[in-house]
Amino acid sequence: MTAGPETFDSTAPEAREVAGIAATNRDEFLELMPHYYRGEVSQSGTLLARLDLTTDWAIVVVAAVLALAFQGTDTAAYLLLIGILAVSLFLVFDVRRYRTYDASRSRVRLLEENLFANSLHPSGAPLEEWRVELGDDLRTPTLKVTYREALSRRLRRVYYPLYVLLGMAWLFRVTLFEPKQSLLATASVPGVPGAVVVAAVGGFFLLVTALTFWPIRRQAKGEFHGEKPGSWKR
Repeated sequence: MTAGPETFDSTAPEAREVAGIAATNRDEFLELMPHYYRGEVSQSGTLLARLDLTTDWAIVVVAAVLALAFQGTDTAAYLLLIGILAVSLFLVFDVRRYRTYDASRSRVRLLEENLFANSLHPSGAPLEEWRVELGDDLRTPTLKVTYREALSRRLRRVYYPLYVLLGMAWLFRVTLFEPKQSLLATASVPGVPGAVVVAAVGGFFLLVTALTFWPIRRQAKGEFHGEKPGSWKR
């Protein structure tokens, strides 16, 4: 007989460990996992939408800056540098959101690889202690990808092309767009000589290029394996 609300004790061992039954009961476990999987997929989708929103706003800002910078010769060239700074701020938010999304995505992939894939084609779970790893990660969630790797991946996929676009626009703006003035004159910022600005921009792009393409050991859990497309339902 089920205890009523007046007699129910949530601190009792049988109440606290109610979910522990699923660990040893096959039917209970298989009934519980789909509910958790749907919730994790939903959370992953929400985090991905937030990540895409950051990228969308970065592209909107770049488009707006380019439109304003080439309205006429009276528009300051350093407006494009402000655009680069704005993109950098978006990149900081993007990397943080990407790492959070990757943590949720990794849990989804862990379930897909070790539970659902094995139910479709029994060939053994790739990770022997996947239940222990998933349980530990739910108790104490951790980020799965380093900041350095996340930064490199987001630069390579989205932000490096935006930087290159703004950099080329700035170079065109301070050279060919105003041929009657010298490079250092058009590149200058109020209070900062043109030579310093050119050196800072050059150093920035060298740093960004190194962060983007410098090889690092991959730690993120990839969704796809290999570069060649696989066969599917011919």
